[in-house]
Amino acid sequence: MSIRAWGALSFVTTIDKSYNCCRFFTHLKVQGCPSSKSIGFSSKQIDYKDLLVTMASQGLHGAATSDRSAKSPLSIDVDGEIVPVDGAPGLSETDVRKAVASSPFQGWLKNTKGSFGILSKQQSGQSLCSLRRILIQSVDMFGNRVGFVKFKAEVVDRETGAKLPGIVFARGGAVGILMLLECDGEKYAILTEQARVPVGRTLLELPAGMLDDDAGDFVGTAAREVEEETGIHINSSDLIDLTSLLKESTGRKMHPSPGGCDEDITLLLYRGTVKQEVVESLEGQRTGLVDHGELIKVRVVPYPELWRATSDAKALAAIALYEMSKKEGILPPPPNAPELSDL
Repeated sequence: MSIRAWGALSFVTTIDKSYNCCRFFTHLKVQGCPSSKSIGFSSKQIDYKDLLVTMASQGLHGAATSDRSAKSPLSIDVDGEIVPVDGAPGLSETDVRKAVASSPFQGWLKNTKGSFGILSKQQSGQSLCSLRRILIQSVDMFGNRVGFVKFKAEVVDRETGAKLPGIVFARGGAVGILMLLECDGEKYAILTEQARVPVGRTLLELPAGMLDDDAGDFVGTAAREVEEETGIHINSSDLIDLTSLLKESTGRKMHPSPGGCDEDITLLLYRGTVKQEVVESLEGQRTGLVDHGELIKVRVVPYPELWRATSDAKALAAIALYEMSKKEGILPPPPNAPELSDL
């Protein structure tokens, strides 16, 4: 390990082995040093005494002080508190900067400081938790933009001082569409079938997709995904946001795996009427963007059977929202009740 030093000595000597790295999280500064020098350490554990002996042997002098507020080479400002950001071995500084500037990471940070966020200030003037540092562990690129970021956030509960589980797979927002078609008095749900490598099997799912930009165009993204995955063109104005019926404290999103992933999903409802031949023509159609790895079959499932036909969390949550909002009389009517018989 080498430490570049200049100025007045200021550093943090707490090393967390769980971060798989051994480095200071603020600048190391040495008083009276006209030019930067390097101090080498071969051990993974650093001791004040060893540090000062090594400094003296290289002509560096100064009194050690701990200064958490000093900015490290990579850091973020969270309501006036400087939080160091580090990269795992193998990640370049460019990778780390891209990760921090990406939509998934910035979306996560925005959530932590939102109305019900763990870093938002309470009436006491303090937040429930404190963010101490970030370790960027991996970055997945989608062409020229950052798609996924995996990182570890050191978050401490202010009341107890306990560290909270902080490994985050950040992928940002997405949409899912419960698409219901009525035909001769029967109701059908349109699903997609595709191989899902992370679970090692094929799944029946709602048509869904990630947001491609920072604009947050959930409805437009939903309409586009329906056409890409089912071949059916619909108008954005025909969609009803089911998650908007949730209480404000929920963020009005569905979180499928909040223990490890930041993904929040807007669930939308589409209703239309079709002729029997349309239902029959949809079943088994192959769709999707092949160059994006989407090898999709369209499946038509009688709606009364839907809750037992899929393990997709989006579908199960959409069913619950749809049924409960109908039961309580708060489900808006279909905007245009479109006729889709000419599909």
